[in-house]
Amino acid sequence: MATMKAVQISKPGGNFELVERPVPEPGRNQVRIRVEACGICHSDALVKEGHWPGIQYPRVPGHEIAGSIDAVGADVVQWKKAQRVGVGWHGGHCFVCDACRRGDFVLCQNEKITAIHFDGGYAEYMIAPAEAVAAMPDDLPSDQAAPLLCAGITMFNSMRNAGARAGDLVAVQGIGGLGHLGVQYARQMGFRTIAIGRGSDKEPLAKKLGAHDYIDTSSVKQAEALQKMGGAKVILVTAPSSQAIPELVGGLAAGGKLVILGAGPEPFSLSTIPLISRRLAVQGWPSGSAIDSEDTLRFSAQSGVRPMIEKYPLEKAADGYQQMISGKARFRVVLSMGK
Repeated sequence: MATMKAVQISKPGGNFELVERPVPEPGRNQVRIRVEACGICHSDALVKEGHWPGIQYPRVPGHEIAGSIDAVGADVVQWKKAQRVGVGWHGGHCFVCDACRRGDFVLCQNEKITAIHFDGGYAEYMIAPAEAVAAMPDDLPSDQAAPLLCAGITMFNSMRNAGARAGDLVAVQGIGGLGHLGVQYARQMGFRTIAIGRGSDKEPLAKKLGAHDYIDTSSVKQAEALQKMGGAKVILVTAPSSQAIPELVGGLAAGGKLVILGAGPEPFSLSTIPLISRRLAVQGWPSGSAIDSEDTLRFSAQSGVRPMIEKYPLEKAADGYQQMISGKARFRVVLSMGK
């Protein structure tokens, strides 16, 4: 029996374990992917620490998977062996709930999540539902593509659906794992791109990534600075806090929208009067489905948007995870299978 290397978590709060497992076989409507690269995301802590209810252990983490089709199961018609593909957070849907019947698969009431409901990409091979698979451009290297399947789609898909038009002012708060991609997407989509961060040291990078202007929150009030520029049509929040969100709402133009992409533990409060009188909106956005991943990968390949990455071998998954969770990574950590 053929075997593979995988890194698993055996219990909530457990250590990363490098193990040998049988290479899994795809079932009906499934494909087997030979993993070439897998990003390490902050959401992997849900598996590592057991924060998502109902996870069955041992579990292989990883939902930023880039590789190629190695085998296809019965009734799979759209995917072929050796085809380059990726799999992100959205791991499949039921096709029959109300959201699915309306084509809004990411809101499926029975959604599967990669590495939560089935094993993820910290392994040499993984099995994915056929509907969760996204085609990957041939000219996009796997280690560059992997982070785009979570951080990339989150920024790209929320931004293109937020209502801004080319030339509008779009601000990206936070220049980290999400934000460094958001600045690139905003510039390539034709928006007047404003980066918001703390400290003047981040300004050179923000402008190198494509920001027209940079707001240093340690020296100016971000809402006032945005209003001096005319107000933002859209503000994408990648590093939310109970203090930052109310302040950022004050930087919106009339009819503007604040989109929350990073999950924060603290509740926040807002005054309702500005929301009503200036027709403002506050919204969350949950990445997207496989076709949105395809759009993200294609746009990134065409426009030159790329993540800044640090690579680790599969055997050093624990070190890569620690680099990510400590906040030291600039800006995405990727496991490379060396194939």
